[in-house]
Amino acid sequence: MHDLIRDITLCILFAWGIGLIAHFFKQPLILAYLVAGFFIGPFGIGLVKSDESISTISELGLIFMLFMIGLEIDLKKIIRAGKVIVFAAGGQLIAGCILGAIFFMALGLKLGGGGFDALYLSVACALSSTVVIVKVLYEKRELDTLPGRITLGILVLQDIFAILFLAVQPSLADLQVGVIALSIARVGVLVATALILSRYVLPPLFHQIARRPELVLLGALAWCFLIGEIAERLHLSREMGSLVAGVSLSTFPYALDVTAKVTTLRDFFITLFFVAVGMTIPIPNGATIGLALVIALFTVVSRMLTTFTPLYLMKQGLRASLLPALNLAQISEFSLVVLQTGIAAGHITTQTASAASFAFVILAVLSTFAMMRSDQITRLLIGPMKRIGLHDLDHGQKTHEGDHAAGHGDARRIVILGFFRTASALLAEIERQNESLLDQISVVDFNPNVFRTLVGRGQHVIYGDISNVDTLVHAGVGNAEIIILSVPDSLLKGANNEKLVRHVRSINPKARIISTADVLGDVNDIYAAGADYVTVPRLCDAHALYEVIEAIDQGLLDAKRADMDAQLAERREVLP
Repeated sequence: MHDLIRDITLCILFAWGIGLIAHFFKQPLILAYLVAGFFIGPFGIGLVKSDESISTISELGLIFMLFMIGLEIDLKKIIRAGKVIVFAAGGQLIAGCILGAIFFMALGLKLGGGGFDALYLSVACALSSTVVIVKVLYEKRELDTLPGRITLGILVLQDIFAILFLAVQPSLADLQVGVIALSIARVGVLVATALILSRYVLPPLFHQIARRPELVLLGALAWCFLIGEIAERLHLSREMGSLVAGVSLSTFPYALDVTAKVTTLRDFFITLFFVAVGMTIPIPNGATIGLALVIALFTVVSRMLTTFTPLYLMKQGLRASLLPALNLAQISEFSLVVLQTGIAAGHITTQTASAASFAFVILAVLSTFAMMRSDQITRLLIGPMKRIGLHDLDHGQKTHEGDHAAGHGDARRIVILGFFRTASALLAEIERQNESLLDQISVVDFNPNVFRTLVGRGQHVIYGDISNVDTLVHAGVGNAEIIILSVPDSLLKGANNEKLVRHVRSINPKARIISTADVLGDVNDIYAAGADYVTVPRLCDAHALYEVIEAIDQGLLDAKRADMDAQLAERREVLP
């Protein structure tokens, strides 16, 4: 025990120190933790040598990591995901695993007969990193964009797939129908037990302790270890139990409170897990490095094929099909979990797991850079893709009047450049107050859902990227009388409102340009760029909130709400 405490101390100290260096160079912290583990482990300078310590640290970290992954799986979001995400994720996972099994078997890795290296690698390469993707999309403010929502939806379904694999993983050496059925039945008993207890027993208990943070934390930990122990008694793994414990709490009334309380502890044990994984990575030889590079290359190529293809076939357009493929082009931290369970079960060799860990590191670094520049990469790829015959949504599309929907200089008197919630509300307001004005409006945007919905409503829409000057010229912006820019800078890709106003003004010196500003300090700059009027959305929000306060003071809140409800009921927005 004394050695275990010393080893944990070393893990935390070196993880923190190398983490600071990674933060300075803007590298993923998981990479720092793996490097720290390698550095202090038996294959590094040997400060931690005990196999028992490494195993204990890894198991504790793994249990908490899976518990938190389970807490973050929102089953309601999966149900509401829609067919695009479901089919895209299904296509990506099934095709990815089949391609992986074929590819790695061709390399001479086993898929049975006591060895399952090809199977584990195919599963590991089919999963993408939630930590890397969410962090980058959050920093880029793309979580709520269409490609962002598709990416997150696929990630959630990947986690569900990993859960199913972990359920049958103990029976891989004896894959008979009866054995698989028994494993699934055991998982069913475990899930049913967890869901029943979390629905009928935990809520009253947590209601009593809701104001005692330390008891909420202890209750969450007790729940995690209880379901883990039940899983162990059912001949499943404690890791599987901790994942189910988290999933069963994801729709729990106090899930947000539990997550907030456990987050710090989660980060501590996740750090320990990745440091422990790093300690198991030997000094690579040429074969290991070669296999790691092959795994990394296969992951990128297969992800592009298996993610882009189903999205493109479902008519999401080139951009909305490419971006999720780029976002998902790395190996998941969950893959390391799967590989560690494979080593523990004797299904795969340490060399295979080490090569996959190196591939994880390589892709974590490269995909972070690629995701930060995904818009530029996408623009570079779309041109060649069109030249080889892949059509975008603007190909051959027609509006209700029979005109081509894009690229023919047919923009109308009023042009809305970029379509997000403000533009959606504007069209709904025009429809309510002066519907005939809709025939004088053109919309330019590259969201495929927006494009199809507007075309379906008979609205004139041009598919294109408003940050591209050629798009503005070919769309006929030079002939418009009123040009509206309502998308905030935080959501614009490759431009901002000031730059767009300059481009538009150079194309059309006479139009009235209405723009928007996120920050008050940008207003004068946008006017200087050539805008005729600049809106500041937060001023309108502030006015609306002040009216609500006045309504409360005058005892008219119910009437105010009834008026708002009536307005909402009659609106028919593209982006609800």
